[in-house]
Amino acid sequence: MQERGASEAEIIETIETGEKIPAKRGRSAYRKNFQFNDRWGDKTYAIKQVMPVVASEEQKIVVITVYTFYF
Repeated sequence: MQERGASEAEIIETIETGEKIPAKRGRSAYRKNFQFNDRWGDKTYAIKQVMPVVASEEQKIVVITVYTFYF
């Protein structure tokens, strides 16, 4: 999560308010765009899209991985 530039708060917000999409192996993914206007690597980007992939278990969801896209 940290290596990809996503914060815990962004992941929680994405799961609570983002767009839910199907993922492989019966899992779900959520995606949400955030204003970024900052540098990542050697470039400056206006938008950061956070996309956690989750598995549903009884009474909780488990974050499997988090993808972060910059554009």
